[in-house]
Amino acid sequence: MKDELGLELLDCGASKAFAVADHQVAHIYLNDPGVEKIVRDLLERQEGIGRVLGKTEKVAEGIDHPRAGDLIAVASENAWFTYYYWEDDKVAPDFARTVDIHRKPGYDPVELFVDPAISLPTAKIAWRLLQKKLGFRMLMDVISLDATLVKGSHGCRPKNPADYPVLISQQSELLKNPLIEATDVYHVLKRHLL
Repeated sequence: MKDELGLELLDCGASKAFAVADHQVAHIYLNDPGVEKIVRDLLERQEGIGRVLGKTEKVAEGIDHPRAGDLIAVASENAWFTYYYWEDDKVAPDFARTVDIHRKPGYDPVELFVDPAISLPTAKIAWRLLQKKLGFRMLMDVISLDATLVKGSHGCRPKNPADYPVLISQQSELLKNPLIEATDVYHVLKRHLL
């Protein structure tokens, strides 16, 4: 961790291992390959992690891309990963309470929610916009750090096919199979447009 004005910033380059979370998938990068077994064992013991993929499993799943993590953690069906790496919200980085997709090391669905602890959110947002209009530096810090606000999940195939996404079409002849892969949606849409 790096201390920046009393706030914690993740120092990926100085870390032996770090993760980039994307809802139900987390790519774990190892700067020190010697810690792979320790990291994998730790991940496999965590509640909410369904599978951990190493080199062999990534090849078998067809996701052994050069940019993929050295390990990939896949969440259990009703769990998801957050990028939060600090242990005390008082030292969370300034971008944590804002919509800032470029500085966060992972997807943050909590950005969809204004912090329910703010008593007059509209007034706070108006005040921040006025500060910006007047040329002051400000953060639109209206996002909660309560990951439990996020309900549902996405990213993993549900166990029950009744929970799969639905694609509705008036041209059923263009749907070759009743069950299509996510990677085929583009082709189905293309057939509908042409």
